[in-house]
Amino acid sequence: MSVTELSAAVGKAVELIRSRTRLEPEVAVILGTGLGGLAREIDLEAAISYGDIPGFPLSTVESHEGRLLFGTLGGKRVVAMQGRFHRYEGYTLQQVTFPVRVMRALGAGVLVVSNACGGMHPLWRPGELVLIADHINLLGDNPLVGPNDDSLGPRFPDMSRAYDPELRALAREAARDLRIVLHEGVYVAVTGPNLETAAEYRFLRSIGADVVGMSTVPEVIVAVHGGMRVLGISIITDACLPDALEPANVEEIIATAARAEPELTKLIRTVLERL
Repeated sequence: MSVTELSAAVGKAVELIRSRTRLEPEVAVILGTGLGGLAREIDLEAAISYGDIPGFPLSTVESHEGRLLFGTLGGKRVVAMQGRFHRYEGYTLQQVTFPVRVMRALGAGVLVVSNACGGMHPLWRPGELVLIADHINLLGDNPLVGPNDDSLGPRFPDMSRAYDPELRALAREAARDLRIVLHEGVYVAVTGPNLETAAEYRFLRSIGADVVGMSTVPEVIVAVHGGMRVLGISIITDACLPDALEPANVEEIIATAARAEPELTKLIRTVLERL
């Protein structure tokens, strides 16, 4: 997609959305695998199916509802993606991140991104939350490849503080007050859709990653490119310890995410209240 085509596509999506709701979001939220229930906490004003929005891909993954939600959460006006897109579905990273462009154009200055992930840190357990401090991109691609639209962001965005330090401090404080276990570490994004081998987990751990998943990084790159502040929180859904590796399946992963979701919901709501 050319620079002109991208800007035009974002404009068309915004036009459709504006015809359905007048809410101007302050915060954008992306709900990952098994985490769509957070949507129930939103005081909903409007819900728009992805299929109705020009330029939006369609969710093909179990537990991803495929709706853009508008309302309030924690006293803040929010737009929430109830389901995200992944490279392994066959989409380009430009398609994967298109909704972030649209949510930014609607007015959101903060992105809260959640995901389900595999835990490689030996002291962390499934069901616990991880505050993302940094990431490693092993997707083999970048959503900013190609001509740059200076109206959307700079050619070479700085990623040294991709995950906003002030938002992370708010999350740590909220977790402490709520007595929620919140680790902090590095997320590595891989293509998927297969889960990793024991040798791959050893490699990922050796390069500094604490958790691994198949999303988040492209969305964060585009959010930072657009000047958004980012907060990322993962739910560990399976233990990825190479010397004690047990077979995992999607049903168990989704169930673990669902069990941990109430704590994630409380944490995100409290952070928004304190923004």
